[in-house]
Amino acid sequence: MKDAEKEWVGMPEFVQESKWGYQTITLRFGTKEDVEDFAKLIKQGITQKTKNLWIPKVDQNAEEKSVGRDSRLLYVQKNCDLCLKYPIYIVSKGRWESRLTSKALEAMNVSYNIVVENSEYKKYTRVIDKKKILILPQSYLDEYDTCDDLGNSKSKGPGAARNFCWDHSIEQGFRYHWVMDDNINGFCRLNKNMKIRVDSGVIFRCAEDFVRRYKNVALSGFNYDFFCKSRQVLPPFVLNTRIYSCLLIKNNTPYRWRGRYNEDTDLSIRMLKDGWCTIQFNAFLQNKVTTQVIAGGNTKEFYAKEGTLPKSEMIQKLHPNITEVVWKFGRWHHQIYYRHFKKNRLIKKSRFKDIKGINNYGMVLIKKKGIKNENQS
Repeated sequence: MKDAEKEWVGMPEFVQESKWGYQTITLRFGTKEDVEDFAKLIKQGITQKTKNLWIPKVDQNAEEKSVGRDSRLLYVQKNCDLCLKYPIYIVSKGRWESRLTSKALEAMNVSYNIVVENSEYKKYTRVIDKKKILILPQSYLDEYDTCDDLGNSKSKGPGAARNFCWDHSIEQGFRYHWVMDDNINGFCRLNKNMKIRVDSGVIFRCAEDFVRRYKNVALSGFNYDFFCKSRQVLPPFVLNTRIYSCLLIKNNTPYRWRGRYNEDTDLSIRMLKDGWCTIQFNAFLQNKVTTQVIAGGNTKEFYAKEGTLPKSEMIQKLHPNITEVVWKFGRWHHQIYYRHFKKNRLIKKSRFKDIKGINNYGMVLIKKKGIKNENQS
């Protein structure tokens, strides 16, 4: 965490303190009856799987919503003309009605292209400007490596469209590109234990500038909102882990997307195995809607029919030395051991070694009605 804080100089303020209560005590019970008596005393259920409790009882989900957010506040970008350096692509299938990521970016006045299959093009043109829509060439689907022998018997997932985005950005002369899932319901900045929405693409530019300081960051992106509890002590970013759903990719790295499932996990691991670094931002977050909750995408083709086991088994097949399949939270998951990549260290470009202080990129915290809040950052 200290290393991350040292590297964060010249970036927006990031202060994240522990808000986990007054005191923590470890209790040990001599008998089952002692556990049952204590449970009655505090009026809470205790099972063999219980690891911790709040006294008095706290609904942590409700607390997260009330303590970790303030819908009355907004980060606006003032006196700053910075815009994104690299293009944003949304890969979408079957979600022309919901189009969450598209709506979120438009609300932030951020330009983007959305990549769709030819069969759905007309449906998307009814709700999105044609100039923003790119049709996925069939050749990308035909030539895509699914890493299995199932061919066209089921959806090949979003990897083919993501490869098209990669090539398209190179053809346009860009060194990096953003690629996003189509079920992201907004973006926010985490600071001072608060998740506050941002009214512009400034946080994307912050991420671009930070990543460009280093020679060896192949992949970066925003963490999921629900993985960052506002009460937790967190670093501004985590090094060398998987990057999901909202990704900034270095174009000249020797990779392309592959795999019918878990293609983002596979890409992250292949880069890490070759000595590259990945950066997952906690300072900037995406409000990702769970894949199986919203219709479209892979929900119908994959998860509604076959569950999560095949996708977990595929990543284990591709990377057996660091992966296992486990049953958690009522479904199958893949467990990746990223500790193998602790030795991958950031290599900073010489011209960025003397950066100091805080740079908020013109972000100011205001009340949504337009009244400035006293706590600016």
